[in-house]
Amino acid sequence: MRQTTCRTALFCCFTLCLAVLTYVAEAQTFTALHTFTGAADGSSPFVGVTVAHSGLLYGATNGGGTNNDGVVFALHSSGSGWTLNPLHEFGGPPNDGDSAFSTMLIGPNGFLYGMTQSGGSADFGTVFAVQPPPSVCHSSVCYWNESVLHSFQGPPNDGAGPTNGSLVSDQAGNIYGTTFDGGSSNLGAVFELSPSGSGWTVNVLHSFSQSEGQHPLGGLVFDSAGNLYGTTAYGGSNGNGTVFELSPSSNGTWTETVLHNFYIYTDGGSPGGTLIRDASGNLYGTTYEGGGPGEGTVFEMSYSNGAWAFSVLSALGNCSPYAGLAMDSAGSLYGTCIADGAHNDGWVFKLANSGGSWTLTDLHDFAGADGAWPYGGVSIDAGGNLYGTTFYGGDPRCNDGLGCGNVWEITQ
Repeated sequence: MRQTTCRTALFCCFTLCLAVLTYVAEAQTFTALHTFTGAADGSSPFVGVTVAHSGLLYGATNGGGTNNDGVVFALHSSGSGWTLNPLHEFGGPPNDGDSAFSTMLIGPNGFLYGMTQSGGSADFGTVFAVQPPPSVCHSSVCYWNESVLHSFQGPPNDGAGPTNGSLVSDQAGNIYGTTFDGGSSNLGAVFELSPSGSGWTVNVLHSFSQSEGQHPLGGLVFDSAGNLYGTTAYGGSNGNGTVFELSPSSNGTWTETVLHNFYIYTDGGSPGGTLIRDASGNLYGTTYEGGGPGEGTVFEMSYSNGAWAFSVLSALGNCSPYAGLAMDSAGSLYGTCIADGAHNDGWVFKLANSGGSWTLTDLHDFAGADGAWPYGGVSIDAGGNLYGTTFYGGDPRCNDGLGCGNVWEITQ
């Protein structure tokens, strides 16, 4: 068991930290559900998986497949094991995407929606959909039908390079997301895709500038009033990123408001993952830096009396999270650290609140053979089981000894 307290003056200047952080170990069962080979099953997933229902997970990889441009896959429990079925192998530019960089959004029609960082007609990335074949497939590998909904054209009029974000949809079927680059200043953009006849129409809702934040890495989350919330990894008044709100107006325009400017020496810096929202409307996220040298933070944005209040829930200590968080029914938060840990290959954490005191639990330390460098975040099923991916690790015969990553499960 390791204990983390205020070890440095930098850590202790987190005046909004609610309690001394306790770092413990907890019994759990870790299982590698699938180890990627770099062939038709894909290689090196950069994002986590989406839980569809019991025994079914959807995801995408950065590489692998016939063209080494990435794969969309389904993973389902089969007897005592798990079976991966590739749903689509990306073909790269100009007709298809390259390098999937978003978790899968499951539409009400059963289609899967996602983004690629590159590829498409201008090689600035795509938004795509995959749909089940019209008739029941009886073969061992059942590919779905893929369509490119939009190919980003780049600055100044369009987004470019969606990275690490997740798409979100509204009740009308419109899809929203962010791009790291592009927009009028090439500092990133927020976009909307709307169904239009047999195709889709793209609308750039906001282009970022230096003062209001730049280069969003994570995706967006809605509130009950239809406002969108997200983060930028850089920019803002201190250059360390922002939390922002986009509010729609009756004339179809959107107004951006900066809710918080990060300052790395007091409350963290470089937020990268998508925010999550609890039943009370509070927002939670992570920063890659700011809890001390090589450390990140977990933060909360709470709304009260017409104003937003920012607080650091925990400086994570020996953890730099790249993805956002997941929350269980008890209000505990879960995330991943891309490196560090007992074997310097990353770890999975739980942050639980009891009476204002937050306890950090190490659920699993990756050790290479069971995965390494979990860039993607955590997903939770109805039974409280945790799922995620690693970018490296697994089979040492893959990716010049680094491994091609895996899909994992933790049961507590």
